[in-house]
Amino acid sequence: MELESKSLTSCVVSDDGAAVSLGFVDAQGRSATLKLSLNQVGALAMTLPGLIDKALQARFGDASLRYAYPLASWVLERSSDPAQGMLTFRTVDGFSVCFSMPLSQQSELGEALVALPAPVMLRAN
Repeated sequence: MELESKSLTSCVVSDDGAAVSLGFVDAQGRSATLKLSLNQVGALAMTLPGLIDKALQARFGDASLRYAYPLASWVLERSSDPAQGMLTFRTVDGFSVCFSMPLSQQSELGEALVALPAPVMLRAN
């Protein structure tokens, strides 16, 4: 069965946190709900950024395009595992993503952020 969504109407987490329900109105104006397990939602969250990039690249015929989220804030914090840190990025509209990061990678990231970027050479044909 294929449904075409006209609008997303709700996003609800089950009381026990085991599932997420996405409510929407289809192209014919009918309400529908898609219920996904926590594992399915995690898999979807990992898949969506790549799909958005592919759709953007296909729409504009430019393989270098990426969907970029404007960064509002970030937080670097310790994990319960002393060998890992957690880095969370947030946008002004509430979107956030948290990455676990080994301490060695934190140092590499810090060095990359303070290093001067290499100049970009553009050549006209």
